[in-house]
Amino acid sequence: MMMKRLLPWILLAAGGFVSVDQTLTTAKAMSDAPIVAQADGEENGLSYTFYDQQIALVERSDQIAVEFKPAPSSTRGDSEPAYLRLQRDLTTAASLSRSAQPTADITVKPLGERYALVELPANFDEQWAQRLSQSYIQATLPVLSREGGTESIVVTQEMVVSVEPGVSDGEVRRLLSQYGVEVIRPLRFGQGRYLVRATNVSGTAVLAAATQLGNLPSIQSATPNFVQSIPFNVAPLDVLSAETPQRTNGLDHVPAAEESSPFPQSLLPLQWHLNSRAMRPRPYPRSDVRAVEAWKTTQGDNVVVAVIDSLIQWDHPDLVDQIYAVPQDVADWLPGETHGWDFSNGEVTCAPDDSENCALGDGDTRISTDELDYLRPHLQRTFTLEDADLLAAYPWLAGFIAQVQPTFSEKQRADYLRQIIQSEIGSEFHGTWSAGVIAANPADRQGVVGVAPAAQILPVRVFGLGGEITSAALIEAIGYAAARDVDVINMSLGGLLPDQALSDQVFRILDAYPDLVIVASAGNDQLDGVSFPAALPGVISVGATNVQGNRSYYSSYGAGLDLVAPGGETNQQQSGGILTAGGTWVSGFWQGVERPQVSWGSTLDPVGLYVQVQGTSFAAPTVSGVLALMRSVDGAEQLDRDELTAILGQTADYGPLVLSQADENQYRLQASAGFGTAGDFPFVRPSGISGPVEAIAPEVYFFGQGLVDAVEAVKAVAEVVEERG
Repeated sequence: MMMKRLLPWILLAAGGFVSVDQTLTTAKAMSDAPIVAQADGEENGLSYTFYDQQIALVERSDQIAVEFKPAPSSTRGDSEPAYLRLQRDLTTAASLSRSAQPTADITVKPLGERYALVELPANFDEQWAQRLSQSYIQATLPVLSREGGTESIVVTQEMVVSVEPGVSDGEVRRLLSQYGVEVIRPLRFGQGRYLVRATNVSGTAVLAAATQLGNLPSIQSATPNFVQSIPFNVAPLDVLSAETPQRTNGLDHVPAAEESSPFPQSLLPLQWHLNSRAMRPRPYPRSDVRAVEAWKTTQGDNVVVAVIDSLIQWDHPDLVDQIYAVPQDVADWLPGETHGWDFSNGEVTCAPDDSENCALGDGDTRISTDELDYLRPHLQRTFTLEDADLLAAYPWLAGFIAQVQPTFSEKQRADYLRQIIQSEIGSEFHGTWSAGVIAANPADRQGVVGVAPAAQILPVRVFGLGGEITSAALIEAIGYAAARDVDVINMSLGGLLPDQALSDQVFRILDAYPDLVIVASAGNDQLDGVSFPAALPGVISVGATNVQGNRSYYSSYGAGLDLVAPGGETNQQQSGGILTAGGTWVSGFWQGVERPQVSWGSTLDPVGLYVQVQGTSFAAPTVSGVLALMRSVDGAEQLDRDELTAILGQTADYGPLVLSQADENQYRLQASAGFGTAGDFPFVRPSGISGPVEAIAPEVYFFGQGLVDAVEAVKAVAEVVEERG
């Protein structure tokens, strides 16, 4: 398989991401640029524009990004990865310097093949800057975060430019060249969107350059093509307890399914989000979406749901029969395209018999051999190394754990580290988790069941390892999914920076495909205001609930929230999570070691064929699955997106939901402070989109229109279809 972008989860598992001092930016290039190079914004002067709003960012001083020069094609795959070479060179330089930090503090974290993050020592000076002037380094780049945030946001010289309809390609290139901007390529499936590079501006000045470029005639928007890193963090279970919880093989303890179950050999009794009666005995109200009852009418036949996400291991035994096969006669067929596309891969794929038909990425969203080789040793160490050896192998993370938990024993610190490593590796298959929630179908095997087990999945990968993603990749992925005529797009991603170019693409897709429904997770920031892109109008934003019917503690709420669905909670017990398909069962993970006998991390079974997880990331695909059931009943597509969305909300219910005392108190505080504009305590708008200012009921504030009800939604669609004949 092709080399794919490699980003190590292990060094991104905890702590914040920060950047190099402003002195490392190319000041002369900024002053010479034809586009003004001084960024405007908040206190530190860093911001970019999102529909005339200034989104403030903060530059930090203890980390820097580097961009590597492209490796010659003749040596690609055979030479030492650039980030390892830089790690070795910096370590060697430090050992020769009396003033250098200990070598254990020098860490290089790769972001794909093209970039890496370098943690700067406390005594960073001009000498250290010179050490970064290696022959294989193209440039040094600043790393930003949002105010109060901890994400890693690398600023490159790339931007995504959207042009007004009717502007020709030649006009675009001539206009941009006048301002020191060159076109890298038109975005495929983007229609009027270009990936460009500023040639005379670099560093944080790219932010202001994008803002000013967006003000030019014929330019709809210009947004920095940030390289963002959004790892999905799985909270370790009971890390504060005195002893590590006893784990077993969960497959040995599955309750018997009901005799009337359509999947008698499945793990359905553990999937409370589909039918909570097994876990919620009377008199408690049910907290599921009633999917099992809806299956009496439909299981989602003849519906395709695109999952835009990370690794989608579609050969999982419970997914392999549910994967959509793209016909080769579709418009703009990609070379080698069969089961979706990987937009996170920066390599070029060409058709074997047509060198002119080439595209970035490849047709396989599963883990590659290179990615497996990178992750395998880290996972295996958690099972093979003794406590002291494991802590010594990861000094940065071990130091972090010792700092935040100074009373932990060596065993506790090692067990905590094991859980972090295992959870982070498992979460690389976030896309597999999402796909399993929507359409897993175990057939005659013991396995998990999706909300719409007869629906098909179109896998679309946009995340590299560690959560690396760019705006350009996501823009192309959304356009690709729509062009493949899917019925639903699921985006279990949140926390992205507000992005006008991406918003423009979503609006274009919504206008061009009136029957297509887009669903996104509301975010796990437990803040008033859903995240981006869920906050965009026309996108269904979904919050999360737990098995008790409360809002899941992490789920965002308030402005922009449309609906809620089960997202689970695993911080107290694993069974409170959403059971779905995992990815670490891939045989390559266990080469050369004895396979474990009990579950670990978020897994239900010893190798990770199944996982129990939490997040609005799994509430969203639950709703996507319900929409697949609804669309299946409407086989002739008599209902458009607006009608399906309206029915989904009208049939949702507050009955099974319970406001916790904490949420009631939060609402009282907010009602007293006033439902004002963004920035009023305790308002936070991570999406950059402000919600309604009028007072709303507490149920609406925390649950939107309520908990999705598959039975009532399917019934309502069937009634409309029957009325229209």
